Amino acid sequence: MVESMSHHGSCHCGQFRYRVETELAQVISCNCSICQRKGQLLTFVTPDAFELLSGKESDLTIYQFNKRVISHAFCPVCGISSFGWGTGRDGNKMFSINARCLEDIDLKSLNIVEFDGKSR
Repeated sequence: MVESMSHHGSCHCGQFRYRVETELAQVISCNCSICQRKGQLLTFVTPDAFELLSGKESDLTIYQFNKRVISHAFCPVCGISSFGWGTGRDGNKMFSINARCLEDIDLKSLNIVEFDGKSR
């Protein structure tokens, strides 16, 4: 069993910094139209496991499409999508974390699971 750990992440310029509690047991590589283009490796957490340390959600640039249940957020200065949020299947808010934006993570050590978002 993998233990939950505290990780710090940010956009490239550092305007938006955050702390997240996650075990990173697996990350998702999705092939939907936006994820494929961004090349993100995603993990998902509840709001109590996410803390925005600098910047404000309202200052992020948000892109929504299709059913508009996911806020694809990116820094208006450097353009990096380090996290976003949406509504989970249970109707509650959740955060998507781009594991590529977490500090001190060895990407080669991650268990990457393919997700066929293109067919959904």
